Amino acid sequence: MGYKGIIFDFNGTLFWDSEKHELAWKRFSKDLRGHELSDEEIRLNVHGRTNKVILEYILEKTFTDNSFETLSKEKEKVYRDMCLDDIASFKLAPGATKLFDYLKEKHIPFTIATASGKENVLFFIEKFNLDKWFDTDKIIFDDGTILGKPEPDMYIKASKALNLDPKDCIVFEDAISGVEAARRANIGKIIVIAPTEKEDLFKNLSSVSGTIVDFNFNKEFLELD
Repeated sequence: MGYKGIIFDFNGTLFWDSEKHELAWKRFSKDLRGHELSDEEIRLNVHGRTNKVILEYILEKTFTDNSFETLSKEKEKVYRDMCLDDIASFKLAPGATKLFDYLKEKHIPFTIATASGKENVLFFIEKFNLDKWFDTDKIIFDDGTILGKPEPDMYIKASKALNLDPKDCIVFEDAISGVEAARRANIGKIIVIAPTEKEDLFKNLSSVSGTIVDFNFNKEFLELD
């Protein structure tokens, strides 16, 4: 029996923008606490996390209200400007749209579960024409009510949006925290998209079924019904 649906992480997975997020957060960290985030801090405390959690880490405080939102919006404006200024890189990952077309043709349900907030999600939908393939009402994002990765909530909610049990879903991820979130959600198959030099980060994780360098792979690998 094969898998029945697919959930994609977005940033770093469908859109290779990790460098821009890292640069924006490094600038913010320097402004807020006098020094940049280290690469290790970014790996452990930024990728896959919600902005609230990242800002709490940088500022070493807990937000009990929405006072973090001004800083969050400021950072995301910097990030979106970076995207628009780098037109050559402002595109979906290689093979992504072909995979979307294949899934639509085969009537395989799929959606996105991302730590991005609503403003960024709307930005992505518009700029990448995501509504051509996705039911945008089923995209799961950081709306302030869902615990971020590595908690399983986003992937559990995405599975429900597809009317599927998590064990019947495949997740595509690029971050350690996202892999852990998918594992805790009891996702059936976890595939990591990573350049060859980063494969070592994931190859020893028993929860990862395999790694790919982009979405131009043999579709039989998905083991779909």
